[in-house]
Amino acid sequence: MLQSTEVFPEKPARLATPTVHVRAPEPTVASLRAAPCIVAENLSAFFGEVAAVRNVSLAIPQQAVTAIIGPSGCGKSTLLRCFNRMHETVPRARVEGSVQILGSSIYGEGTSPIAVRRHVGMVFQRPTPFPTMSIRHNVGAGLRVVGKKLESRGATDEIVEEALHRAALWDEVKDRLDESAMALSGGQQQRLCIARALATRPRVILLDEPTASLDPLSTQKVEELVYHLREAVTVVIVTHNMQQAARISDRTAFLLAGELIEFASTTDLFTAPRDQRTESYITGRFG
Repeated sequence: MLQSTEVFPEKPARLATPTVHVRAPEPTVASLRAAPCIVAENLSAFFGEVAAVRNVSLAIPQQAVTAIIGPSGCGKSTLLRCFNRMHETVPRARVEGSVQILGSSIYGEGTSPIAVRRHVGMVFQRPTPFPTMSIRHNVGAGLRVVGKKLESRGATDEIVEEALHRAALWDEVKDRLDESAMALSGGQQQRLCIARALATRPRVILLDEPTASLDPLSTQKVEELVYHLREAVTVVIVTHNMQQAARISDRTAFLLAGELIEFASTTDLFTAPRDQRTESYITGRFG
């Protein structure tokens, strides 16, 4: 169970045995990565009595990019927000079913939403830098939000630099760290928000239409960043742009009216969809 001080397990716990047997081999890196990162079972999300997501079951792989596509209002963003317990921050919103992340139930009794968000970062559609803070303090703000205490300014600066490197922004801002974040371009601001999410060293990053308000060049930079983030974290991205999903994702989920219609490798879903509704959507017949 995920408590506020708990971290996600690096490997599955070994069950105790009552007698001595031949010791089972330690799990390999390959086998650990083969285990899914996010497992949702019969997940439904409600706003009052209205179900925005209905009985979704899927297993999202580790260290991969998973895209969620579908027409407006189909429940994409709601599903995404269920993965870090943001959905329940809306009045009268509730969730049924279960979500496990790396084997921990995020909706289990006694599980802290803050602890969940410590390991599951989120970036929204429009860049949201804190306007009164510098670039440095914007990235460091993520540490304060999750209650992470560091012993020195140097430790904070080290994490800030690491996060900016991982967000492919360090070379552009290393001499401007004490300037206002609002002086950055829109694309830089969005990468700054990604750096802020990465500063807590999460296991999962959720991206909700992260390039919707960006120009083509900035969109390309964010896409390149997302593509490379899979080397260290699991990425789930909601997008209306099917070409974007095809470019950067390993697997794609298609939602329609709150239901999961199809979930497959991106190549298979776009070239050989199993459901007629998927084919109709990706060929532009609706949506």
